[in-house]
Amino acid sequence: MRILLRSLFSLAFIVVATAAFAGPKEDVAAATAKWGETLGQNDPDKVVALYAPDAALWGTLSPTLRTDRTAVRDYFVGAFKVLPGLKVTFGEQYIRVYGNTAVNTGYYTFSFLKDGESRTLPARYSFTLVKEGESWMIVDHHSSAMPSAPK
Repeated sequence: MRILLRSLFSLAFIVVATAAFAGPKEDVAAATAKWGETLGQNDPDKVVALYAPDAALWGTLSPTLRTDRTAVRDYFVGAFKVLPGLKVTFGEQYIRVYGNTAVNTGYYTFSFLKDGESRTLPARYSFTLVKEGESWMIVDHHSSAMPSAPK
């Protein structure tokens, strides 16, 4: 019993200590990872909930700037149809925090099914997030396919 209590106390201390040392950059990285996990659920309403009401989206698959939740939702409805089984894997991220505003710039690779085959689409992104309460909300998201290397 004493060993069990000591183990539980040690585990609780590690969890609290880890949370105490997580800073704004880690919080932004976690918000970005949450976007990726949510995208993988293929539910436009859940994805849109991560965007501020006045967010702007330049999506990877569209030449249209989306500037309200209805338009952002329409983008993801279309993306999930065109790219079934959509998932994302993040590469390098460069996170900067300026008080309650943060910018996360990097690259990610989308994976999806097309004609029964697994495909990938490498892309680059920039997320601008604003902290509202304890949550980081996306206020600007730009994504574009990774260009080919010059020949």
